[in-house]
Parts: sequence; structure tokens; C-alpha cells
Amino acid sequence: MTAALYLVATPIGNLEDITLRALRVLREADLIACEDTRQTGKLLRHFDIIDKPMVSYHEHNEAARARELVAKLEAGESIALVSDAGTPLVSDPGYRLVSAAIGAGIPVVPIPGASAVLGALAAAGLPTDAFRFCGFLPAKAGQRKKTLKELRGEDCTMIFYEAPHRIVDTLADIAALYGERSVVVARELTKLHEEFLRGTAEEIRAQLAARPSVKGEIALVIGKGSAVVADTPVDQAVHELEQKGVPRMDAIKQVARERGLSKREVYSKVTG
Repeated sequence: MTAALYLVATPIGNLEDITLRALRVLREADLIACEDTRQTGKLLRHFDIIDKPMVSYHEHNEAARARELVAKLEAGESIALVSDAGTPLVSDPGYRLVSAAIGAGIPVVPIPGASAVLGALAAAGLPTDAFRFCGFLPAKAGQRKKTLKELRGEDCTMIFYEAPHRIVDTLADIAALYGERSVVVARELTKLHEEFLRGTAEEIRAQLAARPSVKGEIALVIGKGSAVVADTPVDQAVHELEQKGVPRMDAIKQVARERGLSKREVYSKVTG
């Protein structure tokens, strides 16, 4: 096997979602670097890959471990890098190792496969011509709202990962900031309880809030806003709709929806 760093995608749930090439590389590599050797060990045993050397590589040791692994690569060893689930480096450790390997002239070989990002995007039913993956939203409410507000003007579908215990609060923030923009919550992709919830952020928030608890891995997809030229001041846009016979509150809702603003924000600009 050619000495190189192989980035091997592993299943995100259903173990059948691993490629033949990925299995071959895992069998033939001299060493497997993984987030959790116990988790990867379960995968290897399932496919009868026995007695394969493994080493932990995670966010707490990646700086030192990257140097060790590059030294092994320079000595002619082949290393497969895996995360606990999905594609390495996508919201998972690996960047430092890949960067160091490239700097040392070591070949870096992607072995593509399962991806929660692409799975959620493909099945969401929202535009796929342009999209942006934004990783995990900040855990703290203030920073999360700030991030969502900064991204509000993006003219593409956006995909986030979110923790189940924060998803209801996050959807409330999205409802306030993005109005009636289309949202999809993809939960437990490829697993037994796979679920897609589609609607506005408020509609999905209400569904999840009514449950005793929310569990599982979540990918959150937000549709792009309407392609509206927003040069006209908000209050003027509302006034122009009113002149066409649209009731004020309906005009406020329409402008908010078109510009990705909350109804409260538009109302304050009209009445302030």
C-alpha cells in the first residue's frame, strides 16, 4: 500500500454506508488514527478487521499527535485517519495533521463516503444550487443570535449541526431573526429513527417543544431568503405595500419574510 495519509469516511449511523474502498484501506493501512479507539474498534470488529494498530487522535492531543504521525508517514508508513462518524475534518479533528502532512510532502488521499451535511441537504427539499456548511452554532445564546444575524443575508441554503438539548431554543432564535423562511430539521440520519421535520422555524419549534425530550444527532437546514433588492428602506417598503391595499400587519410580515428580518424589527422601523 502506498505510504500516504488516507482520510476515510465512516458510517454516520447505518453500517452499510461504508465503501468497499474504505474497507480495503482500513485493512491495509499500517495504522489507524481515530477520535475514540473504542468506537472505531466496534466498526473494525463488525467488518472482521482484527488486530489493527490504532492510535487516538482528537482535539485534546492533535498538536502533539500530528507531529508523531507525520514522522511515521515520513518513515514510509500508511495511516488511515477516521472520525467517530462521517468524513474526517468536517466538524472533527484532522486539519493540523493534514496541513502538516502536506507541508512534509506526504500524499493526502480522500476516501469519500457518508456525510450528514450532504445527506441532509439532498433530502431537505430546499435549493441545492448553492449552499454553505456552517458547522456547530455557538452554545451560548447571545453568541448564537449574533452568528445567526450575521449569516442572515447569505443568498444560499445553510446547514448547521446542533445539539438536541439546544435545538428548541435555536429554532426560536431563527424564527425571530429569519421570519417564515423554510427550515428542515434532519434528525438521526441513516439510523432507525431517522426523521425530517419541514416547515418554518416556529412550526418545527412547536413540534419539538411538545415532546418530552429531543434526542439524537441533528442537522439543521435553512433555506435561502427571497432574492429581493433591499435598497428601499424598510419603512418605505411597508408603506408602498400599504398603498397597494395590503393591510399594515400583512405588509410588515411580507417585508420581514422577504428580507429575512423578524416582524418585530420591521414593526419598530415602521413605528419608530
